[in-house]
Amino acid sequence: MNTEISITPEIAIKNLNQKEDLGLRYYAAWWLGKFRVKTSEAIESLINALDDEEDRAPDGGFPLRRNAAKALGKLGDLRAVEPLIKCFECDDYYVRESAAQALEMLGDTRAISPLVALLENAVKDDKLTNYATEVVIGKPYLNQPYEAILEALGTLNAKNTLNLIKPFLEHPTPKIAYASARAMYQLTHDDTYGEILVTALQCGELQLRRSALMDLGSIGYVKSGDAIMKAYAENSLKLIAMKGLLEYQLKQDASDDLSSDSIHLMNFMDQLL
Repeated sequence: MNTEISITPEIAIKNLNQKEDLGLRYYAAWWLGKFRVKTSEAIESLINALDDEEDRAPDGGFPLRRNAAKALGKLGDLRAVEPLIKCFECDDYYVRESAAQALEMLGDTRAISPLVALLENAVKDDKLTNYATEVVIGKPYLNQPYEAILEALGTLNAKNTLNLIKPFLEHPTPKIAYASARAMYQLTHDDTYGEILVTALQCGELQLRRSALMDLGSIGYVKSGDAIMKAYAENSLKLIAMKGLLEYQLKQDASDDLSSDSIHLMNFMDQLL
């Protein structure tokens, strides 16, 4: 039986609220987000799941809380903002990461101050501290989900956080440094930061090139179009990045006529298909 076809919003909510089968609860939280079930009952059930104590991973984490946070980000209901902020108190790194990502999607500026609080001890005198860069063997994510925090602050247009975001350009973890460049570009529109991501398209690791592609698409750095076309990565990911660039450029076009940049990007997309 195809579960995705046979399940209904009512069944998913019932499965989420029952306590006997943890697997059903975990799947239900994912399903409600995947299929954008925005009823009040669904939202309330997912918010309640953010406090779940039953579903514990071997490492002590809370898988259901993670899925519930991700779903709430997709559903766009601002009732979830304060409960998601409360998730920052959870000792599960991935719950805090999922909450930061969800709050970025919700776009509510109430999240800015709590996100900044997660950067406590990470920056001092405009430089990263050992706390921000220390890696514990076997626990590389001991501190905070810096990548998600920085991306959220950029999307939320938190211009007063530049002094906290910029030092992360020097973080030894490339994806965190890329997140800093992404946020700095969003907050300043300085090409210097967009070009950091363009340079990242030439790095030796495919995963990092993929990350840079998604970042460039997300920030709409139109000048990266040629570099994206030349990047060694899957055409499907290049298309996603190009779509982001085109959507940004179309918003900048002053009239109904397409700009030369928009036409250029469309031609690139045709070549990738």
